Amino acid sequence: MSELFEETEINGMNLANRLVRSATWEGMAGQEGEVTPRLVKVMTDLAEGGVGLIISSHAYVRKDGQAGLFQLGIYEDVLIKGLENMTKAVHDRKGKILAQLAHAGLFGNTRLSGEPPVAVSALEGYAHPPRKVMEKKDIDALVEAFGRAAGRAQDAGFDGVQLHAAHGYLLNQFLSPAFNKREDDYGGTVENRARAVLEVLHAVRNKVGKGYPVLIKMNCEDFLEGGLTLQDSLKSGSLLQEAGIDAVELSGGTFLSGKFGPSRGGIKSEDREAYFSEAAKAFKEKLRIPLMLVGGIRSFHVAEKLVVEGYADYISMSRPFIREPELVKRWASGDLGKAQCLSDNQCFGSGMAGEGVYCVTKKQEEAGEALS
Repeated sequence: MSELFEETEINGMNLANRLVRSATWEGMAGQEGEVTPRLVKVMTDLAEGGVGLIISSHAYVRKDGQAGLFQLGIYEDVLIKGLENMTKAVHDRKGKILAQLAHAGLFGNTRLSGEPPVAVSALEGYAHPPRKVMEKKDIDALVEAFGRAAGRAQDAGFDGVQLHAAHGYLLNQFLSPAFNKREDDYGGTVENRARAVLEVLHAVRNKVGKGYPVLIKMNCEDFLEGGLTLQDSLKSGSLLQEAGIDAVELSGGTFLSGKFGPSRGGIKSEDREAYFSEAAKAFKEKLRIPLMLVGGIRSFHVAEKLVVEGYADYISMSRPFIREPELVKRWASGDLGKAQCLSDNQCFGSGMAGEGVYCVTKKQEEAGEALS
């Protein structure tokens, strides 16, 4: 049996295999961030498809943290019932699901939230003003918001939570010197830039307890001038490990990183897959906690090799599951053909158009077959 299909556990959460659905934005929630039947179906399809661990849509913990159209929310207690429907549907199919807790920070969408974005520092050129630069009291309020959101996730039946500190979101903005120009206790050194993230972790842990899985998604690098480097990221990872994080999911890049962003196109050969693998190797050499690796993994043999050779403990994918939610079940059956995802990113275009994220290419192919 392949090591990809071994049973494992993370802080008491038992997982049927090492294949993870990395969080994304589906654009399928309601106007106020509430769960919809369409969003529940996405999660149940993943559970039925054999995914070992599903990480939910990036859910905004506060209204001013909303990034995208029809994004999932976890900012008010009234949303718990819908979230509970989602987790129950996954559990009924023997799946496991985490809630990803997020805040867009500088990139908060004022048009959608009705509130100005909050920023770690006063910056020009990254987003349109007006923006509110966070004072100490604002950081404290943010930390509290993450803690309360984690409590809602636990109440809704999620098997754990993941803090979103990658891809240019607010916690990544604190970690990154490209966004963090503060001169107080939250800026400057790696230890200071990690302070807000560590405070969020402590608030979440105090809310959910020691026996509840708390993970983090973070960048290996930002691939921006003056941004987070691998060396600083490794130091931040060590600080998080010491503070009690249960696992790290490693990604890289931001909205502004161009061809070095997190969702790269043109992955047509195995040598272009797993584009953060060398950074993952450095993390595995530094940290003791489990490591999940995301970023362009499409082939079974590449995924298996990453685990066998010690680059990662878990393999995370997102776009492949948009086209093939049943991919894990297919691989488990012995059909080891690579994921059918073409990495053309047309799926995000449908989301931007308000239609929800789906595989546009697959739909076009199916329409062509119906006409033939």
